[in-house]
Order: sequence, then structure tokens, then C-alpha cells
Amino acid sequence: MNFRRGRVREEPEINFIPLIDVMLVILIFLMATTTYSKFAELKIALPTATAEKQEAKTLEVEVTVAHNGVYTVNGKAVSYQSPESLAEAMRAEANGQEPVIVINADSATSHQSVVNVMEAARLAGFGKLTFATQTPN
Repeated sequence: MNFRRGRVREEPEINFIPLIDVMLVILIFLMATTTYSKFAELKIALPTATAEKQEAKTLEVEVTVAHNGVYTVNGKAVSYQSPESLAEAMRAEANGQEPVIVINADSATSHQSVVNVMEAARLAGFGKLTFATQTPN
């Protein structure tokens, strides 16, 4: 006995539109109530001291590299045969101290020349390097 003649059975379906509406309302609520503050902005009062600042003069060894590959260490011309020879010249200028190596390279100097100075500083055991630049006028 078939009591449902002529009626097509409808499949149940889930309507997602109300779910999307609820999620959108929750998202708007979260965005409106969330604070985006940085905790690194602590207000602290630093201690004061009445002593004068001591000017700590660090030893600097200036290595200059010209565009034609001429090296100087503190104004004294050095013939470059290898990074070891340049490292010896740097050690001689440092007098057993830990200097800051200041690299003055011409803008037209090859990259390899600057890398040679960095390698020589590493071989000499000097870990503090800086590059000298100038500001445009």
C-alpha cells in the first residue's frame, strides 16, 4: 500500500545562510571589543646620576681601500698579497688591543676588495667592524 502517490520525497537540507549571519555578527563583535595595545610601552622612571660622562675612547684601525685596489692601514700604504699579510698590518696597528676596524672603501671599489679586508679582520681576531659612509650634501 502506497499512501503517497504522486508526491516526490524532498531531501532534507541544511540552510547555511543563518549560520553565516551569526558568524558575521560574532566576528564584528570580536573586532569591536578587541584591544590592540603594545605591552612594550612601559612608562618607567630611570635613575639619575650626577657624575660626568666618561668619554671612552675606543681604538680604531682605519683600513682604506681605493678604487684601484690600493690598501692603507691608518694612513700607511700596505701591499696586499693575501688576507694574512693585511691581518698582520692590522695587528701591528692594534698594539695588542681589541680595536674597531673602520673600513673606508671607495664607492667604485670592487666587492672582493672589501671582502678581503673583512677576511683579514677575521684572521686577525677582530670581531668589531664598521663601514664609513658620508651623507649626501
